[in-house]
Amino acid sequence: MPRDIPIGNGRLLVAFDGDYAIRDLYFPHVGQENHLSGYACRLGVWVAGRFSWVGPEWKLELGYEPDTLVTSVSLYHQELQLLLGCRDAVDFHENIFLREITVENLAAESREIRLFFNLDFNIYGNSVGDTAAYDPQTGAVVHYKGARYFLVNGFAGEGSGLASFAVGQKGQAGREGTFRDAEDGELSGNPIAQGSVDSVIGVSLTLPATSQGQAYFWLAAGQNWAEVRSLDGLVKHHGPGRLLSRTADYWHLWANKETPPLKWLPEKVAGLYHRSLLVLRTQIDWQGGILAGNDSDVIMFNRDTYSYVWPRDGALVAHALSLAGYPELAQNFFRFIADLIDKEGYLLHKYNPDGTLASSWHPWYHEGHPQLPIQEDSTALVVWALWHHFVLYRNIEFIKPLYRSFIKRAADFMCGYRDAETGLPAPSYDLWEERRGILGFTVGAVFGGLTAAALFCEIFGERDLAEHYRLEAAAIRDAASAHLWREELNRFCRMVYRNNDGELKVDPTCDASLWGLFAFGLYSAGDDRIRATMGALKEKLWVRTEVGGLARYENDDYHRADPKVPGNPWFICTLWLADYLIEGGVSPKELDEAISLLTWVADHALPSGVLAEQVHPLTGRPLSISPLTWSHATFIASIHRALRRSAQEMACPACGASPLTYMRRDDWIERLYSHTCDSIYGICKI
Repeated sequence: MPRDIPIGNGRLLVAFDGDYAIRDLYFPHVGQENHLSGYACRLGVWVAGRFSWVGPEWKLELGYEPDTLVTSVSLYHQELQLLLGCRDAVDFHENIFLREITVENLAAESREIRLFFNLDFNIYGNSVGDTAAYDPQTGAVVHYKGARYFLVNGFAGEGSGLASFAVGQKGQAGREGTFRDAEDGELSGNPIAQGSVDSVIGVSLTLPATSQGQAYFWLAAGQNWAEVRSLDGLVKHHGPGRLLSRTADYWHLWANKETPPLKWLPEKVAGLYHRSLLVLRTQIDWQGGILAGNDSDVIMFNRDTYSYVWPRDGALVAHALSLAGYPELAQNFFRFIADLIDKEGYLLHKYNPDGTLASSWHPWYHEGHPQLPIQEDSTALVVWALWHHFVLYRNIEFIKPLYRSFIKRAADFMCGYRDAETGLPAPSYDLWEERRGILGFTVGAVFGGLTAAALFCEIFGERDLAEHYRLEAAAIRDAASAHLWREELNRFCRMVYRNNDGELKVDPTCDASLWGLFAFGLYSAGDDRIRATMGALKEKLWVRTEVGGLARYENDDYHRADPKVPGNPWFICTLWLADYLIEGGVSPKELDEAISLLTWVADHALPSGVLAEQVHPLTGRPLSISPLTWSHATFIASIHRALRRSAQEMACPACGASPLTYMRRDDWIERLYSHTCDSIYGICKI
């Protein structure tokens, strides 16, 4: 089930599913230490002798307040005659989850309404040795194990604290869990339990007919009892409503600090731009790691998650953040990843948010021979993104310590890691992590990385080394033209590889990742060979159903939903087609088509604005992980491509003035050139 509304502050991440249950809670790193492991923390209601957990029998609308990381959730139950309006947030500064519930009694009589919050922790990712205890000093329940403490508290109306609580064991000796204790509207008050435990806290308010009242719950996360007690005191001192308001104000300011001229785009597309920035922010750890996605439901697919830092994904996300005007987040990632490079100059498969090496399925030893278990594009794209970041921000003091330790080391590796016969980069794993060979995407990325390294060397005065890197990049381009372009296909192939006899073989599969041949500068998007290739990809990979969208590659079996289509439509692949139309188009028609693809993305987002990895080709519902950070980052980058192209299209043919001016730092400003031009296509006065 997707994570419809993630909220966080870089240390504490809370993610809800479509039933408004909290399913993932990460602390103190985004993506590391999921203290729920997918188990549900639910909201329950008792009124007039009836009880209901919020879920399928309720009418739910899950979203966010505009341009914030504060949720806006509507919960309606016709039979209970109740309407709940919920606002949730993680405080932008403190590790506190906050929930405000506006309860509307729709009945014609006064009623007592009891609200229950069930906490089903698996601290450190397992339920062995947890403790849940009532703390009389704070009037709260505390779950703890080791150095992880979670305090939960609340009040309703003018009340001063909880109306009831209970803790108990779950999943053993026939005990389903303490949540069952709430279903008669009364809690036992059991003060402590250890082992595999859960808890429920309750508040109560009495509302006259057709009136409303408010209740609050909060959760404080810390590393000891004193810390969570202190955070609880902070909530009581300031009031949870005030903390919610300041958090909403902070994120609204953050999301709107830059002002790209989004009014030139469809309203739905413009709205998803800011939402994508905010969703990206929830997936970034305070130490700089950019997580691919945090949705524990994918564990059921392969007993692992996407909660890791892939250097490639991180580089492309950092690039989008640089374009959007958030250099600090990009710089934190670059520092984080630069510390992880091997002394030989390569990055490995993926890393944990704390910088340790993560799980992998890429072997160091294959068919009797040692090999590097790398995806070379990951190393190359960090250098490429770093150069584009520098072009925008000119932050020399930031780049200086990375120049020798990361940029040159990575470039030297890329120069040396080559296939002796072809001159192409040596075999490595593809971006989809499914096959090993010499991929078109990887070749494009390595060219972009070496070109970026050459430019860095030029500005740092090492011109001989810059020339060396340029020549190596040029040799790779020549090799790509010789071996990846296939006359018999009239397009580029996905990859070449060596069979067990060492013979060079061609994989002709149409693969959307051939976008990488122009995206990083290997070829121009206007090159006839790129035009032929992208035309073939659109013909072969477009999903010809009412849903539409572009699949990854022919006969893609990953989460495949219908054998009649080439694969499920992916957001990033559809956006890559839009990028080609923007970069390679020769008329406004292609730009219009690209914007229609941006609209397709917005149309297939969840109502909250969250983008999954892929969607079902027949229903359009999200598939695989949701949110996928890469999807949101690609959308942001494609928006900036579209705005740059729009500025060119709107330029006055006489003087070049445009109502969209692209500044060096990628700040977009709207300005009418009335001093030079009567109208955008008017007669120039100069």
